[in-house]
Formats: sequence, C-alpha cells, structure tokens
Amino acid sequence: MPELQTTYTDDIAVAYAGMVANGETSNRISRTVEDSAGIAFGLPVYRGSGDHGCTGTVGTLATFLGFTIATSAQAPVAGQDADEYQQYDNAAILTGGAMFVEVTGSVADGAAITVGTGADAADGLGSTAADATHIATGWVADQTVTDGLCRIVKR
Repeated sequence: MPELQTTYTDDIAVAYAGMVANGETSNRISRTVEDSAGIAFGLPVYRGSGDHGCTGTVGTLATFLGFTIATSAQAPVAGQDADEYQQYDNAAILTGGAMFVEVTGSVADGAAITVGTGADAADGLGSTAADATHIATGWVADQTVTDGLCRIVKR
C-alpha cells in the first residue's frame, strides 16, 4: 500500500476560522445559505430574504445572526471550496459561545468585535468603535491579536 503522507509540519496550527474554541456553553442554530457564492467558515451571517435563510451580505444589527461554524461534514464536490457552505446548504451558526475568526487590525483582549459595512480594508471583523459603518455584534475578543485568528466570545 502506498504512503499517503510522508512529510509533517513541526508546528501544528492552533486553530482555524470557524472553529469552536472550547466546550463552554454555547448556542447553535442552522439556516439555509441563500448566497450563490456560498459563505466561508468563521464569517458573520445575517437573516436572509426567505424563511430560515441566511446570507453573508452585511446587514444590520437587527439582522445579525452570528458566525458560521466550520465543519468537516461538507461533501467535497469538484470546483467547490471545502471550507465554506454552498448555496442551499444548512449552515451551522454560533450565536453565543467561543470561536475563532479572522480579524483585521489590532484587537485587544476584551474589546468589542464589530463588523464593517464597507469595502475598505478596515471593514472586516475588528474592534473599530460601533458607528454608522460598523455594526456592534455583542461579541468580544478573548485575546490580543493583530491581523489574524482571534478567539472571540459571547457569554
């Protein structure tokens, strides 16, 4: 039988976007993905236009649901990314608990996490003060990070 893997990395990744961080109490829901491009793991999701639907298109605080949970249960299909939910998939969404997401800029431990509504580089997930172009999510950073994976919590 041929070897499947012959090299290994010295450093194991601490986490990945959409990974539930630990076993503390959390709340999980599912919604049907409406976006034709799908929704990647660890991204904010909002109420969709249909019943039980969700979208990755930035909405408002009133339509914010939570963050997509990464799963290995997605069936690999030619031409589709393995690290996202495809259109019509049932996406698992974390509405409270602890998970890892990719943040933009410097985020301090305990800082409120916001979602930018524009296309600017600073408009991803981060700790910019909530204003007309940044939605407060109710989540806070659980560690200090600059441009990368950050554990966030909502308790």
